[in-house]
Amino acid sequence: MRKSIISTALAAFMLSGSAMAAAPTVPAYVTAALADATRPDADKARDVNRKPAEVLAFAGVKPGDKVGELMPGRGYYTRLLCHIAGTSGQVYAIGFAMNIPGRGPPPPMAPPCPNVSVSSVKGAEFAMPASGLDVVWTSENYHDLHLDMIGLTSMQSFNKKVYDALKPGGIFLVEDHAAAAGSGKRDASTLHRIDPATVIQEVTSVGFVLDGQSDMLANSADDHTKPVFTLGGKSDKFLLKFRKPAR
Repeated sequence: MRKSIISTALAAFMLSGSAMAAAPTVPAYVTAALADATRPDADKARDVNRKPAEVLAFAGVKPGDKVGELMPGRGYYTRLLCHIAGTSGQVYAIGFAMNIPGRGPPPPMAPPCPNVSVSSVKGAEFAMPASGLDVVWTSENYHDLHLDMIGLTSMQSFNKKVYDALKPGGIFLVEDHAAAAGSGKRDASTLHRIDPATVIQEVTSVGFVLDGQSDMLANSADDHTKPVFTLGGKSDKFLLKFRKPAR
């Protein structure tokens, strides 16, 4: 019990003590990816809430990068990541084979660029499809990894596999819906939220360091009591950047 209290307090201290990043300068290649004529109108309509230019700049994704994108959904960020990575880079879009009650398994995403490979894996068999990655990216779905329908063996094992797949100095970018402070993973399956302090504790436990955090997606009007799908994209979100230490 005492160990759990100490771990929670440490994560909370890290969250409050790490300086919030200033608004990043958006590189020209990020601006070009956003302006690409093939971007669907539905994606563009979401930009006002998701702030992709600023998020991508914060993450530091650049041309030539090898990126592992976890649970890409319908490809909102995949389409941007693959344009930024370019012909000298690669994006590995990694989904989980699962059945969602009432909806069935999600349809596979069609690769939006030639440099995108799409794979689906059962949680218990999860492995990153490549090593030496520059970035691993998960957006609005780290909380889902705690759900029984995903079937991961443990979060520690999952985060260690992400750590091992990154090159030294590589980035693990986590964006997700914020839950109430101290709630841990309690609301993951109901409100689809997670306490950012829990994410910090889990990810840093395998060797990552918290390299930066930003409140650019925060929304103080969200009281953390409603399911995020009822908020029209305006949930309170956190943005964390973890780095694998350079050897």
